[in-house]
Amino acid sequence: MSLKLEIEGVMLNVISAYAPQVGCKQEEKDRFWSELEEVMQTVPRGERVVTGADFNGHVGEGNSGDEEVMGRFGLQERNPEGQRLVHFAKSMEMTVVNMYFQKRQEHRVTYKSGGRSTQVDYILCRRCNLMEISDCKVVVGEGVARQHRIVVCKITLVVRKMKRAKAEQKTKWWKLEKEECSVVFREELRQALGGQEVLPDDWTTTAKVIRETGRKVLGVSSGRRKEDKETWWWNEEVQESIQRKRLAWKKWDSERTEESRQEYRVIVRIENI
Repeated sequence: MSLKLEIEGVMLNVISAYAPQVGCKQEEKDRFWSELEEVMQTVPRGERVVTGADFNGHVGEGNSGDEEVMGRFGLQERNPEGQRLVHFAKSMEMTVVNMYFQKRQEHRVTYKSGGRSTQVDYILCRRCNLMEISDCKVVVGEGVARQHRIVVCKITLVVRKMKRAKAEQKTKWWKLEKEECSVVFREELRQALGGQEVLPDDWTTTAKVIRETGRKVLGVSSGRRKEDKETWWWNEEVQESIQRKRLAWKKWDSERTEESRQEYRVIVRIENI
């Protein structure tokens, strides 16, 4: 599920997901990550994106070798599902937000059942926007399900104030294409010029009279800019672009080599231009 919000001119995309459980078939797990990657690719790079999900995995405590995508304040040891999450974050140039804020263990546990206390729910954001997040924690006592706890983060969006273009009223000269308007305009103009077609040796005054007569007879526009209605942007070119990125991501996901990773990142940059 995804939601797009416009906040003072800043576009914020919120994506919610639920990963297959550990015991599910590998095919189902692969399909989940492929679909999540596809959704992420539809978000323009200039827009903010926050992904919150029960990833059913543990990224573990510490961040040795993965400093680019996570802090070191996690729980337990990393499992294959957690490694898949870290791999996804690297490919999408995102970070695991939970891991950057030092909290008591009770405020890091997102799933609690009987004697089990684990961390499987994570929030991700673009690496370039991490500085906008000032806090991330588990809200103890506020459960959305019997075992799960709510994970919240505080985001401060940097809003750039845009200068509004000064409204400029314009004479509706296009009305002169209509015969009735043209006749009235010519008559009004002759009267304004004292029965003459033009004032001799005084074009400045003549032009002023023409403009004033135009406003009087034809009227003026409001000066407000017309808002462009959003159009459906999905087309064959976009679909092919996403497919190329998806294939590159799958290659990296299967090979897990630095060469395939760099190849994927190059393709993403090219396709997003």
